[in-house]
Amino acid sequence: MSQKLPINYVDLRAFAHATEDPEKVLTALRNLLPTNLVETIQFEKNNLTGHHGNSITLFTIQLTEKQLLPTLLEKIGQNLNALDKENLNNNLNRHIEKTNLYLRFDKQATFLGKIKFAQDDPIHLKIHFKNKTHEEILEILKKYGLLP
Repeated sequence: MSQKLPINYVDLRAFAHATEDPEKVLTALRNLLPTNLVETIQFEKNNLTGHHGNSITLFTIQLTEKQLLPTLLEKIGQNLNALDKENLNNNLNRHIEKTNLYLRFDKQATFLGKIKFAQDDPIHLKIHFKNKTHEEILEILKKYGLLP
């Protein structure tokens, strides 16, 4: 079913602000991923300084194992609630640019094991589809349950 999904890579990133525990942010990132991906990855950690001199840690990773990436879409599709799926469906043009799909997830909810969309201080996810049109991406998202 998923062996021919045309995903080139997935970028995942989140900021841990000075008021947040970086380990909890890492837990939230890992909770977004399927178990088979969590076991094989290492997040890159960059220490940054905010506008007011506050410390910020940026966690990033680029996932490229094409055989495992469909399981990420499946996990998101299985765990998004109907309202988030409908919202994505109604606003899909805001989330797709060329062959990239951009999604933002609630960091706190993801830490608690729930996957839902958010705009404020989110986990950023970018999925790059190889040579796919907007319509083809739409069909892939429906197939994996991200859209109703």
